[in-house]
Amino acid sequence: MEEPEVPTEGRKPPDANDRAGDGDYLASFEESLPQTLDMERWANGLELEAIMRAFREQIGGSMRKEDKLRATIRQELLPLLKTRSQASKGAGVYHATEAQLKAVHEGHLFRGNVEAVYGSAVSHGTQALGITQLGIAAVGYGGSSGTFSQRLFRKDVTLQMDVPFKQAHEHIDRREPHSCQVLWSKDGLPRQAKRGIRTYAERAILVERLQAEWRMGLGNPLAYELITGFGYRGLMDASLEMLGNLIERHQKFVFVTDKLEHRGFLSLGHSLNTGEYAILETLEAYGEEILDGWHYDNEGLQKARAFVERYCPQVVMGLYRASNNSPPQLFYAHQEHVHFAVRVAMADSILLPEQGFPMLLDVAAMTCQSVFGEDGFQELVKDAQAEQPATPKEARRA
Repeated sequence: MEEPEVPTEGRKPPDANDRAGDGDYLASFEESLPQTLDMERWANGLELEAIMRAFREQIGGSMRKEDKLRATIRQELLPLLKTRSQASKGAGVYHATEAQLKAVHEGHLFRGNVEAVYGSAVSHGTQALGITQLGIAAVGYGGSSGTFSQRLFRKDVTLQMDVPFKQAHEHIDRREPHSCQVLWSKDGLPRQAKRGIRTYAERAILVERLQAEWRMGLGNPLAYELITGFGYRGLMDASLEMLGNLIERHQKFVFVTDKLEHRGFLSLGHSLNTGEYAILETLEAYGEEILDGWHYDNEGLQKARAFVERYCPQVVMGLYRASNNSPPQLFYAHQEHVHFAVRVAMADSILLPEQGFPMLLDVAAMTCQSVFGEDGFQELVKDAQAEQPATPKEARRA
């Protein structure tokens, strides 16, 4: 996906005669890489006064640069959102009013008409047995901002592990390539499969098991691992059918990312004022990138292409900012409901003004980690192991 250009005033391009990357490092950090690596230039101990003085200077300079960059983006780049070639229908910058957000609070959020899901996967493995616990928490409000309704879903996947012996044998015979694409986790379940199943489960619970009018999820609804299946045809087929139902039948959804690392989107997002949101583009280009980059077989490619061409144009992505004290958030919604969808996300996010992230997703994450977290799961495993009868050898030791 093409990253929007940002002004590069004050930065010099790296010299072609410099070592690879060193010139760019100098331009970015205003000192050379050898200077950074020179231990003689590092301070001894904590000189608090000097640290705070440098900190104030850096923060002040950064804020001045950000204000200038922000003004430039608002004046020159945000107006172009409507006319750029990838722009979706209705692309541009909008403002959600206090009255609109209050209406979402009273009419939808606190009435329980919005539910959010969050999933986790934890594992335990030995040479003989691998267990993965998949947990999903679904959370909605129970009448006010301080009360919640919760539903929990759990699935255990157990694998009898003959694979390690097979892999060791193949390694000795040198039949296994050094760069194997399948990464095995400690429970014996391929890491990609675990990630794909968890991502699928989050969306499938949201589509098939929840009753609220509006559904909220984490990340891109059309996740890469679902459109590709990570090489598992069963996962891809089930995912495309389920996501088709989400987009075509349900439509009233909003997904929000928990990390925004795209530098172009960050710059655009930070230029927004409190209560503003920008509609950017559909997921057509994103879908085409997946089709071009993943090695499908012929049948898989036909199915994935049909899905991308039919459904990616119906999903749009955008940015919103719930507070000037919080970072911008990237969201995804159906083309026909995008304005109300982002108000749902924003209305929930202003309840966490310092984070600017939907409270329902935050509570769902905490619930999931509390109920299905690593510590609790490992305690269950230890309890189960303690209840097993001792082997003759262990009995003699006792």
